[in-house]
Amino acid sequence: MKLVRSTLSDVPIIMSFIHDAQVYLASLKIDQWQDGYPNKEKIELDISNSDSYVVMDDNETIIGTTVFSTKKERAYKAIQGNWITNDNVEYGVIHRLAVGDKYRNLGLARFVFKECHERLKESNIGSLRIDTHEGNKGMQYLLKDLGYIYCGIIILESGDERLAFEKIL
Repeated sequence: MKLVRSTLSDVPIIMSFIHDAQVYLASLKIDQWQDGYPNKEKIELDISNSDSYVVMDDNETIIGTTVFSTKKERAYKAIQGNWITNDNVEYGVIHRLAVGDKYRNLGLARFVFKECHERLKESNIGSLRIDTHEGNKGMQYLLKDLGYIYCGIIILESGDERLAFEKIL
């Protein structure tokens, strides 16, 4: 597998993965991504900001997508709790990780985290932060398994609460 920057031509497949994730989350009775977010315009903005990535398998087939950035996350400035690192320190962020239905359980999420960790280390950035819905037990399990520490609750622009995690690399 490899992680490469998305292009506008990838938007249809990215949106299909987002749709698959919305259906999957709804089947688990998790209200995350059930309000039309993320939409096509948000994905296109991620691409124009050079923050959107796709995961390709060994046959160059796109099997997943994520947003990975080292830009400060506005919602992370105020946390009900404490980040491990000071907010003045550079950190990486992962958002909108989604996999196509037929590519579940291939280790794609672990691969994305490993790749992002390596890229941050190469840039001398020492931590990665992520947030997830309180009902998304699968992601919470993965984060804890990968050594992420629960830091508290952040509030999104929408007003929704998310559980915040950080890992020192």
